[in-house]
Amino acid sequence: MPGAGDEAWADEPVRVVPYDPAWPGTFVVERRLLRDALGDLVVGGIHHVGSTAVPGLAAKPIIDILVGVGGLEPARACFAPLQSLSYLYAPYRVAEMHWFCKPHPSRRTHHLHLVPVDTPRFRDELAFRDHLIANPEDLAAYAALKHEVAKQFRYDRAAYTEAKSDFIEQCLRS
Repeated sequence: MPGAGDEAWADEPVRVVPYDPAWPGTFVVERRLLRDALGDLVVGGIHHVGSTAVPGLAAKPIIDILVGVGGLEPARACFAPLQSLSYLYAPYRVAEMHWFCKPHPSRRTHHLHLVPVDTPRFRDELAFRDHLIANPEDLAAYAALKHEVAKQFRYDRAAYTEAKSDFIEQCLRS
């Protein structure tokens, strides 16, 4: 597997596009594949999260998937089945989750998070999605923020993500 500093592992630029009504169907197809590949390793469901899971919200055109697992160590058994589905493991926030992208960092279509179900991260991913669906004002504000920081941090995905964190925290506290 390429390393984070390897040119072959270069990230694609951040690009936010209008909502695509095909995104939920793309998730359903992938959920079926994941369910078949991971079986009993999934203990907390396979969930569509992130901006593509929120109707009407502009997003990076990447399907974010949250898989509830029993723990980080037992979830390592998912690595080989995920590799067979073209997911690449990319160590990111390793104390919270196992993170994968598909098919390649330079042209992503899917992000996959294996997250223990008994953690705040698992609950927060679902809560933020649900909050945006239930609160149109916050959805509109988040869309504006995403466009703004995507322009500012087009070539720095970590900074793009960090620039949204205060807004996300505020929504989770409300």
